[in-house]
Amino acid sequence: MSNVISIQTKRGKVILKIEEEASQKEIMTELKKKMPELKSLYQEDSTPILVTGKVFKNREMEQIKDAIQDILDVEVEFDSPKMLGLHGIKKAFSRDIATSETQFHRGSLRSGQKIEFEGSLVVLGDVNAGAEVLAGENIVVLGILRGMAHAGAKGNKEAIIAAASIESPQIRIANIVKEIEKSEFEEQIKICAYVDDSGEVVLE
Repeated sequence: MSNVISIQTKRGKVILKIEEEASQKEIMTELKKKMPELKSLYQEDSTPILVTGKVFKNREMEQIKDAIQDILDVEVEFDSPKMLGLHGIKKAFSRDIATSETQFHRGSLRSGQKIEFEGSLVVLGDVNAGAEVLAGENIVVLGILRGMAHAGAKGNKEAIIAAASIESPQIRIANIVKEIEKSEFEEQIKICAYVDDSGEVVLE
């Protein structure tokens, strides 16, 4: 991927803009190449660096911060929320979704807990490993989805699953099962799942 990182100065800060679709591996490789250019901006300055353009996991932020601070003694800030929330879900998923009755569940679901609803379900928290969410229509999790989610449980293949981060070993839409390898969500945050035209569950 070209133009993974662009560097500009603005309002007393040096801004590193990261391409939203870039993987962490691509970012770290490109950052290493960009360090001489970045270092040249800091001959007699301690201007903070603002990293923007992509939502990162905490460990990814630490990797980037460490790589920069190994070379430069500067403050590194991230314009990146820890959770995407509704804004991120809306931004990342633009498919038309049929209107359905919606139930809200306040708080996170612990291991062993299960909630079911005939319409759409919105969980105002995390769905932890060992917990289950089953809906006849769509599932939206405002926190991290680590447990099992089954959307479109009555056979609706137009249903979607959306979360701040999908980290489940398995999700289901209608009668289609998607096994998720750990590497898939470790490389890049996945925040929505839907059935594509070929009948497979796709993560984005």
